[in-house]
Amino acid sequence: MTPKDTLRTYWGYDSFRPMQEEIISNALEGRDVLAILPTGGGKSVCFQVPALMKDGLAIVVTPLIALMKDQVQNLKDRGIRAMAIHAGMTRREVDLALNNAAYGDYKFLYLSPERLKTRLFQSYLDVLNINYIVVDEAHCISQWGYDFRPDYLEIGQIRKRIDAPVIALTATATPLVAEDIMERLAFKEKLLLKSGFLRPNLSYIVRKTQDKVGQIRSICDGVPGTGIVYVRSRRKAEEMSASLRSAGVSASFYHAGLGAVTRATRQEEWKTGKTRVMVCTNAFGMGIDKPDVRFVVHADLPDSPEAYFQEAGRAGRDGKPSYAVLLWNGTDISRLKQIEQVSFPSLEYIEDIYQKLHIFYEIPYEAGEGRMLKFDIREFCKRFGLQQAPAWYAIKYIEREGHWSMAEDADIPTRVKIDIDRTALYSTDLPDPEMPHVLEALMRLYTGIFSYPVSIDEEAVAAKSGVTVPALRQLLYGLSINHVIRYIPSDHATIISLAHGRLMKGNVKLSPERYRLLRSTFHERTQTITDYVEEEDECRSQFLLRYFGEDGSSLCGKCDICRAGAAKPKDLRERLQEWISRRDGKYTLRDIRSSFGTAEDSYLEVLRDMIDKGEVPEYGK
Repeated sequence: MTPKDTLRTYWGYDSFRPMQEEIISNALEGRDVLAILPTGGGKSVCFQVPALMKDGLAIVVTPLIALMKDQVQNLKDRGIRAMAIHAGMTRREVDLALNNAAYGDYKFLYLSPERLKTRLFQSYLDVLNINYIVVDEAHCISQWGYDFRPDYLEIGQIRKRIDAPVIALTATATPLVAEDIMERLAFKEKLLLKSGFLRPNLSYIVRKTQDKVGQIRSICDGVPGTGIVYVRSRRKAEEMSASLRSAGVSASFYHAGLGAVTRATRQEEWKTGKTRVMVCTNAFGMGIDKPDVRFVVHADLPDSPEAYFQEAGRAGRDGKPSYAVLLWNGTDISRLKQIEQVSFPSLEYIEDIYQKLHIFYEIPYEAGEGRMLKFDIREFCKRFGLQQAPAWYAIKYIEREGHWSMAEDADIPTRVKIDIDRTALYSTDLPDPEMPHVLEALMRLYTGIFSYPVSIDEEAVAAKSGVTVPALRQLLYGLSINHVIRYIPSDHATIISLAHGRLMKGNVKLSPERYRLLRSTFHERTQTITDYVEEEDECRSQFLLRYFGEDGSSLCGKCDICRAGAAKPKDLRERLQEWISRRDGKYTLRDIRSSFGTAEDSYLEVLRDMIDKGEVPEYGK
């Protein structure tokens, strides 16, 4: 069977999208491949097709639990055996899943990155017949990436034990990040396959305004079709949505604080057109493939060009004219600088947060390894009298250093254990005639339910019992207060998984060098976003493409600068001069490499000439 036969059999398509076939062919030949494809470019097919064509199991590492669940369900719907292991599962459930992956003829095992270094997963490595190691969101492994996650570094260690090719995928990687990804994944031979970042149907518009709500209303009135409005906070999502509805726009809001059912419902209503505009935080959009989005508006400045490019790229996937609009004013620039300050509290403060979190859960020194903690930032900060923002960023920084990992807003399924012996169960008086049907359904569906709390599928149990899901929850609660079952309702929470036992005060490894590196990298990204909105004579598309290593592209003719007739070609010398002046002459060679890439060596020669002539100051170390 050829790749096209596989595509036709499982997906019903007769041809591949650009670059997909080349990526698949190289993967089938056993090469390590880094594929950079734009948002909506069909990354999943690039590893699913070759994995289906080879014996064995593909392990897919991804940090996005919702996307992981969606892909597993999509594969199951196509008759392909797949499963996922993520935060919220008990050790028993993980063990059972790994056993099934090893001996149950599965083709795909999706894993969150923190699972890779657990002893349980490591113990199964020798019996898993792995045909590919797939790394989704591969930029997370790079220290230069905008979303670096230390757990991803474990993939490089796993490669020492598994002789299987790597398929790494990302939508956003600068040349510097791409090089780092291939180094850290120990590519046997570096192979980068990249689809162009150019989106010829997308018009990039930047507007400086104090009346953002009015601008968004005008866009909704002037551009027909579906839209997305990104905002920074949950409260702002709710307020903006209400404001648009009051103006007659069909709008809803979406953020990670909503329950799983509400999020799924609102997402479906937007995808089917029942809701026209979704006002949301960056929690919305991952894995959503809605081709006819006509506009994406950013009402707040994003933290990085990568985040902006990915989110803006959700517009116009069908190739029809669409708009990516970024609204800003002077307050946004000041707020971005404040975010940088808050995002990097002092190392002393970060270590204090490390100790306080263990105290919060009453974990003594040298204990706690492997524990999974349901975490509420509000309760934590209330206990110690802390401000939420710096405490949260300290917790995130500790994750970067590898001391724990986080799964934000994870969906924890309902768990049930039957506490009464099976023989005694039938002689127990139950107050509701529907309860025996529920118990019968539970026993038929879940074999281990008498031994330990098992995760249940509420819809499946409700259907088998002949009741609705809300009625099932009432019946489960009734059974629990009658001491027939142990009932742990579903939850939606942030989970912190401890990587090791609690360290003594003063022994928490927080590298000052890494701290300086990460802060410098963050600053460079926020500065690039500032440069982007303040730019007055460089084509928006050229600016973004250059950031991602595509130099020399043509004027787009569609952005606000091109339409105003202000866009003009700039040579490398002029771009370097402007770039350095925007930073008040303070820059490092690494900063330049990050912005101008590694593929073009000429910038170094030009930079040295400019320094020698006194046109720009010498770079820092």
